[in-house]
Amino acid sequence: QVQLVESGGGLVQAGDSLRLSCSASGRTFSRNAMGWFRQAPGKEREFVAAISWSGHNTVYADSVKGRFTISRDNAKNTVYLRMNSLKPEDTAVYYCAASSLPTTTSSSYYYWGQGTQVTVSS
Repeated sequence: QVQLVESGGGLVQAGDSLRLSCSASGRTFSRNAMGWFRQAPGKEREFVAAISWSGHNTVYADSVKGRFTISRDNAKNTVYLRMNSLKPEDTAVYYCAASSLPTTTSSSYYYWGQGTQVTVSS
């Protein structure tokens, strides 16, 4: 069992940066790939980024490539999402999730956090 808690969201202006954190409980965190997803009002949840258990492999959605960076610290049981050059269209609730592989498909993830709100004003 892995419990995930996101933090670091907030209200920022376009062009600003934020770093989201996802803290995990449970001994198996380091064995899980981790992903970030987001859901804007009235829209489907969408993939943002994923990272393998080792941190060596990462995957990004085209919409965030070059602006967002996913990383992890297995010693701290934490995964991060550094978001630069934020845009109003990045506004959403951001969720972290755990899976066996760093996939882009939400159905592959079996543990989810409660989410943290990110709002980007223009």
